[in-house]
Amino acid sequence: MIILIAGLILFLGVHSIRIFADGWRSTQMQRMGAMPWKGLYASLSATGFLLIIWGFGLARSSPLILWTPPSWGRHLAAALMLLAFLFLVAAYVPGNRLKTMLGHPMLVATKTWAFAHLLTNGTLADLVLFGSFLIWAIADFAVSRRRDRLAGISYPALGIGRDVLVIVIALAAFIWFSLYGHAWLIGVRPFA
Repeated sequence: MIILIAGLILFLGVHSIRIFADGWRSTQMQRMGAMPWKGLYASLSATGFLLIIWGFGLARSSPLILWTPPSWGRHLAAALMLLAFLFLVAAYVPGNRLKTMLGHPMLVATKTWAFAHLLTNGTLADLVLFGSFLIWAIADFAVSRRRDRLAGISYPALGIGRDVLVIVIALAAFIWFSLYGHAWLIGVRPFA
């Protein structure tokens, strides 16, 4: 569990700099230069991510069960994960309506993903992993939306074609990941 927690602290800590120390971040980027800053950010993020994977794998090998998830949780989680894929794809397709409405759909995807997984998993490691991401995404979304409002930033929609593209890509990704990707990457079949 210590490795998982260390990974979460490193990964979410790096990703929280704009929440808690945006001015310091700007100063460091000016001092170091944008590319070295991004390199440091990426290497710390990758290290944290690898520690999360390793630590979660270790914690799953001897789980401490805190609760038994409800049987209906799987069905709700599946629906939520479809939404999470929509939000995730919307983060990368410019000019779609979800991006216009939410501003930061990647963070909404993270919140949705974390909540869905808390519905279907009841171990301490699950609570630590998904609970940490849920709390972080809620905080980051609130700060990011406030920062956008103060800066007058908006994300205009560019037409229905972008929305259709988001839906098609998200559906394809959701189906593939549900049937193959989750088992391949995580070792768990969500619909088995």
